[in-house]
Amino acid sequence: MAWTREQMAARAARELEDGQYVNLGIGLPTLIPNYLPPGVEVILESENGILGTGPYPTEEQVDPDLINAGKETVTVLPGASFFDSSLSFGMIRGGHIDVAVLGAMQVSAGGDLANWAIPGKLITGIGGAMDLVHGARTVIVVMTHVAKDGSPKILKECALPLTGKACVNRVITDLGVLDVTPEGLLLTETAPGVTVEEIVARTDAELTITEGLL
Repeated sequence: MAWTREQMAARAARELEDGQYVNLGIGLPTLIPNYLPPGVEVILESENGILGTGPYPTEEQVDPDLINAGKETVTVLPGASFFDSSLSFGMIRGGHIDVAVLGAMQVSAGGDLANWAIPGKLITGIGGAMDLVHGARTVIVVMTHVAKDGSPKILKECALPLTGKACVNRVITDLGVLDVTPEGLLLTETAPGVTVEEIVARTDAELTITEGLL
């Protein structure tokens, strides 16, 4: 059995440490705050100029002027601050964000990331992602292991336009967890009920398997 979206978010939440400054990409990564372990509090930064982003609002809390970088309405926590985009990107480019968690369309064996465009099809806009992938100290990708048509999303080389080169540190998919190392991709964990053979079969890039998984 593969991990559900909620289980993927919960697994990604285990990567975060108390007190870290974290930027979450739109989509699946936004579920992560719901699954932070007890005693772990992180400070969420939104590149449109919020530090201390809170959970999604209830119907009574909705403020149309309070949105995140994905144009979703949000709340803010006590002590939150607001600033302009130049200061926000200075924070990102200056290496002050500990972790960025992003979705992806493709990741390569070398840690290249493609997450903003499918030529002739989907153009979401690169937004702040190209700054985040090289400004954050750690970049974690959370995505499904294969595309809707069953094609691998973890490849020897990305076929889609890149967001950044050699920028991804860890990939968490619905099938397992992989680390990008100087020697290539290392499979470190499988989802319950998922076999190593299944992950290898659904991955285009070559994998090294952590001792104990075989």
